[in-house]
Amino acid sequence: MKRHEEISKLNETKEWDVIVIGGGASGLGTALDAASRGYKTILVEAVDFAKGTSSRSTKLVHGGVRYLEQGNISLVREALKERGLMAQNAGHLVKNQSFVIPNYNWWGGYFYTLGLTIYDMLAGKLSLGKSQYISKKETIELLPTIERKGLVSGVIYQDGQFDDSRLAINIAQTAVEKGACLLNYTKVVGLLKDSGNQVTGVQVKNQETGEFFELKGKAVINATGVFTNSIMKLNDTIYKKYIVPSQGIHLVFDKSFLPSDHALMIPKTSDGRVLFAVPWHDKIVVGTTDTLIKSHSLEPIALEKEIDFVLETAQRFLAKKPTRADVLSVFAGLRPLAAPEKEGKSTKEVSRSHKIIVSETGLITITGGKWTTYRKIAEDIIDKAITIHHLPKKDCKTENISIHGNIKTSTVDRKNHLYIYGTDIPKILELQNQQPELKEKLHPNYDYTLAEVVWAIRHEMARTIDDVLSRRVRLLFLDAHAAIAASEKVAELLAKELGYDDAWIKIQTKEFKTIANGFLLPEFRSN
Repeated sequence: MKRHEEISKLNETKEWDVIVIGGGASGLGTALDAASRGYKTILVEAVDFAKGTSSRSTKLVHGGVRYLEQGNISLVREALKERGLMAQNAGHLVKNQSFVIPNYNWWGGYFYTLGLTIYDMLAGKLSLGKSQYISKKETIELLPTIERKGLVSGVIYQDGQFDDSRLAINIAQTAVEKGACLLNYTKVVGLLKDSGNQVTGVQVKNQETGEFFELKGKAVINATGVFTNSIMKLNDTIYKKYIVPSQGIHLVFDKSFLPSDHALMIPKTSDGRVLFAVPWHDKIVVGTTDTLIKSHSLEPIALEKEIDFVLETAQRFLAKKPTRADVLSVFAGLRPLAAPEKEGKSTKEVSRSHKIIVSETGLITITGGKWTTYRKIAEDIIDKAITIHHLPKKDCKTENISIHGNIKTSTVDRKNHLYIYGTDIPKILELQNQQPELKEKLHPNYDYTLAEVVWAIRHEMARTIDDVLSRRVRLLFLDAHAAIAASEKVAELLAKELGYDDAWIKIQTKEFKTIANGFLLPEFRSN
């Protein structure tokens, strides 16, 4: 997947069947679905693939235990099916994760065991394992640092876990392999319309060169997540809110706070939400919150009240109490929730299921949804595009499409940090053998090497330090200080590979430091 090759495709196609705006989970899934059915497909993303919400999730592939509690059985059933398909199609990135719910009252164990047994039954043959009630002693064995005071028992259940932006990159690669054209740093600046006010394409700007292009297409799909409203403004002068952004934050700590392969799930926090502490890339990710916010940005910043809430909850349930000084990274993501019909709904009430909106202009917009169901959402969108825009009818193929890098989950060696590359691992090792200097580590405390940076630039369309250290190699999400320390090395490699000068390196490094500071608590930011 090389950007210059993708740009050269722009002039080869007079009219596309499907134009997708937005390179997050829903957009990438839609491009893969359309291309694999044989439609001429192009996707444009204003910044980098999965730059927004799609790289900032809790890293769970789940049926949604919370939706079960709300009685939303169909959403749970759909998500459980998709969870099974994700594990089958992207086994290098999706794995089985066991969760332990600690109970601090006598009835909790029975209540959650019953609920999770129903959860298992709904999963049917795609179940990842049986939920069971466990004693206090067993709970402590599985979660050595759990708060023991008042602990009565536990419940263990199985769900999925994955690396979100790595999956996004691999889906992008799969879409290109199926014939789609994908471009990052290509922003939609206008919608093209005919005399009947029907959308016939988009005007885009190559953010790197400033060049403008017009792309004609039969179906235009708006999959821009929290930026949905800004595309809607281009679409229509009479305008209402289609999505409300809700912020969720995560704090990342050293593994010593939960030295276990099991995740901790707190089903009822002080504000009635679910909180997870999940092992991920040898760290612990703790979250999340659900805060309605007024404005959206590309780099959302965690609010102090959110940081305090996650810290206080973690301190209440962990015997080793994390403090602000222990936070290695904090990341915030914005959920694009479908706007409620009535004002004043809380975020818990706003629908989590996806919604497809067809405008009078023929523009198709997707709101809501989540990573687990990205494939099904894409299928629904393309089915809708076939109906609305009279595309030749072709069946969806993605249930059985192997995602780039896929190997069987059971054969993945997750102790080797390169496991996220799946079938590409030998090619990265080959790079190191050809150029031994690429074996150098990005940071003394981490195993990531310069070879991975070169791979990201040559084969995964990374264009900036942020692309590399946030979404190809996940260092910024795991340890923001280490990412800042590694940034200059990465900038130098980018400049060498992409033909930039020293001035560019300086600007890039400065820009990245600004981004990385948002991943640190205010008192630990670097100048």
